[in-house]
Amino acid sequence: VQLQAFGGGLVQAGGSLRLACAASGRTFSSYAVGWFRQVPGKEREVVAAISRFASTKYYADSVNGRFTISRDNVQNMVYLQMNSLKSEDTGVYYCAATGRNDLRGQYNYWGQGTEVTVSS
Repeated sequence: VQLQAFGGGLVQAGGSLRLACAASGRTFSSYAVGWFRQVPGKEREVVAAISRFASTKYYADSVNGRFTISRDNVQNMVYLQMNSLKSEDTGVYYCAATGRNDLRGQYNYWGQGTEVTVSS
């Protein structure tokens, strides 16, 4: 599966952004998908993840209640709605896919990142 993330940009604190991840391939529903955030000097962290048919979702504590992950297996898309953005949400966001059920496990397929900058 090939992934492409887009939708990043510059937004003021308190604002919202919606990231999208487009996937190629006819078996998209075979993959769980996660959104990861990379900040210089810090380890890349998973901020949200969704199982193959959206029955299970994971959110990092730092984004729980503000971010919402969703997917459309017909359109081969995964979305990350980010509300009430904070300056600490700034980073490069990647979407990734795994054939495993473990949403916090290893992801094998990665898209290019999309940069999010939240100004305070």
